[in-house]
Amino acid sequence: MERLDSNDYLKGIVSNLPDCPGIYQYLNDEGTIIYVGKAKNLKRRVYSYFTKEQQSAKTRILVSKIADIRYIVVKTEADALLLENNLIKKYKPRYNVLLKDDKSYPSICVSNEYFPRIFRTRKIIRNGSTYFGPYSHVPSMYAVLDLIAKLYPLRTCHLALTPENIRQEKFKVCLEYHIKNCKGPCVGKQTHEEYMQNIAAIKEILKGNTQSISQALLKEMQQLAEELRFEEAQQLKEKYELIENYRSKSEVVSNVLHNIDVFSIETMENTAYINYLHITNGCINQAFTFEYKIRMNETQQELLQLGIVEMRERYQSTSREIIVPFELDLDMDGITFTVPQRGDKKHLLELSILNVKQYKVDRLKQAEKLNPEQRSVRLMKEIQEQLHLDKLPMHIECFDNSNIQGSDAVAACVVFKKAKPSKQDYRKYIIKTVEGPDDYASMQEVVRRRYTRLLQENGELPDLILTDGGKGQMEVVRAVIEDELKLDIPIVGLAKNARHRTSEVLFGFPPVTVGIKQGTPLFHLLENIQDEVHRFAIRFHRDKRSKSQLTSALDHIKGIGEKRKADLLKTFKNVSRIRQASLEEIAAVVGEAAAKNVKEALSETK
Repeated sequence: MERLDSNDYLKGIVSNLPDCPGIYQYLNDEGTIIYVGKAKNLKRRVYSYFTKEQQSAKTRILVSKIADIRYIVVKTEADALLLENNLIKKYKPRYNVLLKDDKSYPSICVSNEYFPRIFRTRKIIRNGSTYFGPYSHVPSMYAVLDLIAKLYPLRTCHLALTPENIRQEKFKVCLEYHIKNCKGPCVGKQTHEEYMQNIAAIKEILKGNTQSISQALLKEMQQLAEELRFEEAQQLKEKYELIENYRSKSEVVSNVLHNIDVFSIETMENTAYINYLHITNGCINQAFTFEYKIRMNETQQELLQLGIVEMRERYQSTSREIIVPFELDLDMDGITFTVPQRGDKKHLLELSILNVKQYKVDRLKQAEKLNPEQRSVRLMKEIQEQLHLDKLPMHIECFDNSNIQGSDAVAACVVFKKAKPSKQDYRKYIIKTVEGPDDYASMQEVVRRRYTRLLQENGELPDLILTDGGKGQMEVVRAVIEDELKLDIPIVGLAKNARHRTSEVLFGFPPVTVGIKQGTPLFHLLENIQDEVHRFAIRFHRDKRSKSQLTSALDHIKGIGEKRKADLLKTFKNVSRIRQASLEEIAAVVGEAAAKNVKEALSETK
């Protein structure tokens, strides 16, 4: 950890890496990529490089050269593997271990011939052929090729099947024709039209557009089953399942896409984050997220236009198509702007959005660690916006009651200032005017006492009051605040579900549910305030009840005042031991006359 501890910049990056799949890149002082790696969990994997016990001599050398860390998040580990392969081949980093045979991941090629062949290949040749893949999971590729062979028997030979050669009868059928793996286009037994219809259907399968084919297979399978032709139905079922399994494809790599730019944008306060991906031969070979400081309230459209011009100039992009998340009022010669709704291009846009959102979250975390008050201000602004408050809720107070069947009834008030607990301002209350378990009356008493005193002492009133309860609690608090004390303080109710967990936020009169999403930092803040007041009230109630139970047996004994009672409890620890002690032992503490009264009183209460 020495290298990480000594470099706050790297430490900040590593501590804020996401717990998701992706690739990471290490750069040296010159900005050169010196290592690319893949990870199922980016944070855990990168952190391991800086842990002494896991470092080898070579790793220590690598770590000593790291000046910067970049990363790209993806949705699956398989996508991370594909992307790692592309980047290693592009940058050839000094510290990466390359595969000995330098294999690329295989693709499926539909050749550019009169009767096209379909085969696996590791070489992409731009001769008009169509490529699908690469496939990181090779068995899946073979399963698709097997499926295609069973659904649409095609030729596998390398003969030059031109119309002239076929007319001149230069060929004879081979074994593949006799075992029904080919329909003999070489001798005219299969027409070119029929063959190309099969090729078109195969391309749809390889693109993932398999719904109609899948439905047809399912229908035919059900028909065979009704005819009790179960063996044939089983064969179709296997084909159907192969198609269904194939329908999910990698978002990262698809060779049907070439030379395309992808942009997405996220904004927050005075900052815009823009992600740029460049696709070449179906592979992401450039990925970069940068930010603009908003000076003049520029729109997202204006900022994205600036980003597109900047990135295309910086990376000398010649792409003729740019994928964007929304329509742009931007005219560039020979450039098509696409807002995809489905398919491979939509997947690429979603991947870009995933990266820009993650980058924004990381930057926010880094900024909040450097300036903790920034998070508090952001949360208070969110509360102000959600509740449409006139001012920032810098000072928040929350109340809760605690009692057991009306006994030892108490209440508590906790105070949060700048979204942080202000424990010196916490207050405990013993309920004085309410008999029996009446939470509404107890709440009214405490709120009345709290704010009457603050008014009398010119104390600081809160910007927002939270009640641990629903509509009923809100109404009794409002009656005191507005009707009795004539104060204008917003009131929020925090209602709990059957599992005693905060479930909804209520505001206004009549109260309505405020749409604050559970799991967000804002919801957690309100939940924490509610949990804090509940904890504080319960603890006070337990202390009061415990003290009452310990001292009740010594109360009202003649000759035993507060001092002698304290001396007895200090010496014997509890009432049970006082009861067991001899007259002489008790007399040594409180005197003979008082000791006799204690023995008599405690013997009567056994």
